[in-house]
Amino acid sequence: MAIDNEMVERLAELSKLEFTDAEKAKLRNDMQGILNLVEKLEEVDVEGVEPLIYMSDEVNILRKDVVKDTVTKEEALLNAPQKDSDYFKVPKVIKK
Repeated sequence: MAIDNEMVERLAELSKLEFTDAEKAKLRNDMQGILNLVEKLEEVDVEGVEPLIYMSDEVNILRKDVVKDTVTKEEALLNAPQKDSDYFKVPKVIKK
């Protein structure tokens, strides 16, 4: 399968992105490289090879949940540029 300019333009349209001609050429080359790699992987004989599910034989390696020295609310608010009695004040980012 070959990646052409038409496919790159269609993908750009679907993703609502705009690219210059140079960027389109780079994307076309990058996508073609990815497809070439996949085609190369399809050549590998995997008969009898079990699928890899986990990267390690270890199961549920979890650390103990231990409480350590923590910062109090008052200490945390000491360096706040803007604060209320109990909260950090930040600019509004959601518009109605």
